[in-house]
Amino acid sequence: MVRYFVAVLAIGVLASGAASAQTKEPPSCAAIKFRPVPSGMADGEQDAGLYKSRFGQITVRANVKGGEPQNYFVVVNGKKPQAVSGDVPAYVADCLKAKHINAPLKLASGSCTGSALHVVIDRSHGQKILLLIARDGRDWKLCSASNV
Repeated sequence: MVRYFVAVLAIGVLASGAASAQTKEPPSCAAIKFRPVPSGMADGEQDAGLYKSRFGQITVRANVKGGEPQNYFVVVNGKKPQAVSGDVPAYVADCLKAKHINAPLKLASGSCTGSALHVVIDRSHGQKILLLIARDGRDWKLCSASNV
């Protein structure tokens, strides 16, 4: 009787562990912080940072000229993602608030530079939206919004 109980318990634990491993999905809201490239880098395209998980790979890259970064952009799984057409969805504000990022939902014009970079991924409404946000002191700038 005891052997039967232990066998049933072991099978139940293995089955529940396998089921939970198969159903695990990425979080509905994520924020990844990247550092900017240091001054004095060689001109051209330089990697500022790489984030890799079982769900994909995100690289933040910088266009460098004269040893200084001129513009940052994101590459997902080796390709530049497609820009969001129109305005950034309003529901993304909830994700930004949850991650304590006070960036506006309006895309900034000009180049994307700052002392810290954040990639925010919101998948709370089915469609994955990826945002590149630059921070310089207290100022936040929404650099790009893409569909992933």
